[in-house]
Amino acid sequence: MLCVISSSSSPFSSLSRIAQWNSNIREAVNQGQPGRALILFRQMKQCGLRPNNFTFPLVAKACAKLSSLPYSQALHAQVSKSPFEPDLYVQTALLDMYVKCDRLDCAYNLFQKMPLRDVTSWNAILVGCAQLGFFDKVVALFYQMRVDGVRADSVTVIALAHVSSSIKEIKLVNSIHCFGIRVGVGADVSVANTLIAAYSRCGELGMAEMVFGGIDAGCRTVISWNSMLSGYSCTREPLKAINFYKRMLFDGFSPDVGTICSLLVSCVTIELLYHGKSIHCHGFLLGCDSNTSVLNTLISMYSKCGDIASARCIFDDMTDTTCVSWTAIIGGYAEKGDLDEALVLFHSMEAAGQKPDLVTVLYMISGCGRTGALEVGRWFDNYTLSNGLKDSVMMCNALIDMYAKCGSVRVAWEIFYAMGGRTVVSWTTMIAGYALNGEFKEALDLFFQMLEVGPKPNHVTFLAVLQACNHAGFLEKGWECFHLMAKVHKINPGLDHYSCMVDLLGRKGKLREALEFIHKMPIKPDAGIWGALLGACKNHHNVEIGEYATCHLFELEPQAAAPYVEMANIYASVGRWDGVATIRAMMRGNQVEKYPGQSIVQVNGKSHTFTVEDRSHPEGLLMYEALDALTLQLKEVTDEHLHGLFGEANF
Repeated sequence: MLCVISSSSSPFSSLSRIAQWNSNIREAVNQGQPGRALILFRQMKQCGLRPNNFTFPLVAKACAKLSSLPYSQALHAQVSKSPFEPDLYVQTALLDMYVKCDRLDCAYNLFQKMPLRDVTSWNAILVGCAQLGFFDKVVALFYQMRVDGVRADSVTVIALAHVSSSIKEIKLVNSIHCFGIRVGVGADVSVANTLIAAYSRCGELGMAEMVFGGIDAGCRTVISWNSMLSGYSCTREPLKAINFYKRMLFDGFSPDVGTICSLLVSCVTIELLYHGKSIHCHGFLLGCDSNTSVLNTLISMYSKCGDIASARCIFDDMTDTTCVSWTAIIGGYAEKGDLDEALVLFHSMEAAGQKPDLVTVLYMISGCGRTGALEVGRWFDNYTLSNGLKDSVMMCNALIDMYAKCGSVRVAWEIFYAMGGRTVVSWTTMIAGYALNGEFKEALDLFFQMLEVGPKPNHVTFLAVLQACNHAGFLEKGWECFHLMAKVHKINPGLDHYSCMVDLLGRKGKLREALEFIHKMPIKPDAGIWGALLGACKNHHNVEIGEYATCHLFELEPQAAAPYVEMANIYASVGRWDGVATIRAMMRGNQVEKYPGQSIVQVNGKSHTFTVEDRSHPEGLLMYEALDALTLQLKEVTDEHLHGLFGEANF
């Protein structure tokens, strides 16, 4: 578009035309058409009109929406040649533009050169540092802002709350909350919404509820309700989330996509499948059934609830599948243990033109570890290397875990040893890998090496160490590590840690000490602890303590088959057949079902599942013939060995 400018044009008409162009550019930006906004900007200049201090911020916003560094730098160059370079409004717009392009270095250099800064300028750089994870920089900038005498506003407090939320530091959240009240923005609904999210991420649901309750009923928005619902999801309070949702509807608020997604994220266990289906239906009635984010969350929800068929049905009906969609369904099959179908979907994803990302590959590697598929795991190891994913610490940790679970602990150690930036997860995974493969001394040596040169251990690290002591029967080392956790590192033992100690005492035959240890616990013992004690009673044929543990298990898990089976075995081991008969009668009366165990074997990259007493495998006849032949050969070898040891008279 070319314009002919009349030489008689007055300054007033020129300003009017610039205002009209600015209006058109603003409309394009607001309608989500940043490319059209840049075209209009170019046409405006072709008409001989000079952009003013209102034009440049609009174009900067368009460049930010495109996240285009070349366009941003070109605009910055034009601003530098204009008389509006020192304009505070223009400078702040350029600053925000660089932040949106993820170029904090350019933004910070511009900020440092600004002759004048107001609270909006400071907020732009603070928000940029917070969003990109430069939390130390946020704190330093905020301190400098206070020194310069710039008064903080609601956006400042929101940026600081975002930092505290990301690092999950509750004391910092409390401080920022108090600061917000002191500067007079405590009643601001946007600040309150951010604080709700910050408290929730730190696990302080009570404080989040208090902040929500402090918002005036007339000022609450759907975002306020969604922030609280997201908090319930973060803290695994699904029933509270559902009741809160009912309250939201009762108060006349219309839910949106974020509401439905937050509710679905709460329903991640099989017991909550009914609620998940109800939310699915309600989302359908609200018109969210075509939203990709909702559909992806539904796939994840159904997968985690064990209903992979429904998850697959939703995935197959999607018209616009994204990388997240593929990853959700692949992850569902991988977590279920169906590695074959997960692998088929993985290759279908690539064939469809969707490139698997880090999370997709992590799911597959985790599935390999879960099913013991070492060869497939090696293939994915090579895949991560050729696709530039192996530099990630998360990926290395996943590979260590996979190789250890597949029995290749040496390769796991090689990956661990080659890592540059080991985290507490890296050390813990390697320690657990050693313990899993029976290399208990190596596990303990690595743990004490971690105490000297590695990061500070957490509760998962100590659980892995206690499990190593447990399986090795190292009672003294177990007590040493247990006291080290509680007294030196100030980590409160959880039920899993107590269960390990009960199991360790039981393995050493110290059943009375184990029972006394349970009675002295500061938290109520769960089924895992009583189950550990019952298992020890079975190994040492102790009927009295076994009956005591079984009674507690019947109260906690009346439909679980394990306590009945274990107690029946204890009675049988001491010849108490009347007790066995009583237990079996109780099982029938309570309709307790014992499910058979399963084994999965990988052959030529395909999984084969075998269930106790199930002979339905298509090649079952050949397999059992081979097993019978192996059994016969084993018996012959054993007989020859015994004959050599004891002579013919013993047979």
